[in-house]
Amino acid sequence: MAEQRTRQTGGWPRLRVADWTETRDTLHMWTQIVGKIRLAHAPLANHWWQVTLYVSPRGLSTSAIPYRTGAFDIEFDFVDHRLRIRVSDGSRRELALESKPVSRFYNEIMDALGELGIHTRIYPRPNEVDPAIPFAEDHRHAAYDPHAAHLFWGQLLRAHRAFAEFRSSFVGKASPVHFFWGAMDLAVTRFSGRPAPPHPSGGVPNLPDRVTREAYSLECSSCGFWPGGGEEGGFYSYAYPEPPGFAGYPVRPAAASYQRQLGEFLLPYEAVATAPDPDRTLSEFLQTSYEAAAELGGWDRVALEADLHHVVEQHH
Repeated sequence: MAEQRTRQTGGWPRLRVADWTETRDTLHMWTQIVGKIRLAHAPLANHWWQVTLYVSPRGLSTSAIPYRTGAFDIEFDFVDHRLRIRVSDGSRRELALESKPVSRFYNEIMDALGELGIHTRIYPRPNEVDPAIPFAEDHRHAAYDPHAAHLFWGQLLRAHRAFAEFRSSFVGKASPVHFFWGAMDLAVTRFSGRPAPPHPSGGVPNLPDRVTREAYSLECSSCGFWPGGGEEGGFYSYAYPEPPGFAGYPVRPAAASYQRQLGEFLLPYEAVATAPDPDRTLSEFLQTSYEAAAELGGWDRVALEADLHHVVEQHH
C-alpha cells in the first residue's frame, strides 16, 4: 500500500478534462466566491496579487486574510473534502465539499462567515465567464467528484513545484506562484522592469478594463497551467506586449505550439505526463518560451537572471 501511495503522489496525475468538466465548472465558481471574500478584506497589491489562492499541502488556501485586529483563512481541503474557515481567535467552521449547487455553497459560506463575526460583502457574480450567473441563483453548477478534485490538486502540486523552481533563477520582479480564480489557472509571471502599453479594452468577459490594465501595466512574460487547452489540461506561456517574431520562436519541446487565437504557446499536460522526464520537459518549455519574450523583447537578461544556488550552498 505504501509503495502504491508513493507512485500515486510521486507521478503526474492523469485526469481527462472531459471526465470532470461539470465538477471543474462547479469548483471554478466555488473558488471565485472564496477569492472574492479575500478580495473584500485584503489590502490592495499590484497586479491584483492580493486576490489569489495558493497551493497548500491539502488543497487551495487564501493564506491569512486581515480582519479587524486579527486574521482568518479559508482552505479547500481536497484530501478530506472539506472547506475550512479558521479565525485567529480560535473559532472555526467547516463545510462539506460535495455535490451541491453554487447557490447553496454561496449561502453556506456567507452564513458561516456571519456566525464567525466576519461581515463580508462581495460582488455576487463570477468574472471572466459568460454567462455570469449570480451565485445566489446558480443552480446549474452542482457537481463535485471528490476523486477528480483530488487529481486536479495533484496536477497543481506538480505544476507548482516546477513553477517555483523556474522562478528561482530570476532575480527581477516576479510574482508568487499563485492560483487566479478568474480563469482557474495556476501562474507565475516575470517582469522586465519596463512599463507596458495600456491593455486593449474588452476581450475578457465580465471583467472591467481597469482590472486588466492594472494586471498588465508592466511588460511581462507569464506561464501557467489550467484545466483546458489539452485532453488533460495545458501549460501556457505568453508575453505582454508580444514582441515581433514571438509566434515563430523555436519553443521546445516539439509538442509545444503557438496558438494564434489565444496569443500564447501551449503544451498539452499529457505531453508532459507521458514524457520520459516530465520535469525536464516542462522546464524546457518554461525556459524557451521565456527566452522568446526576453530575447525578442530586448530584456536586460544579465541584470534579471542569476543562479541563487550558490547562496544556499554557502549557508550549508
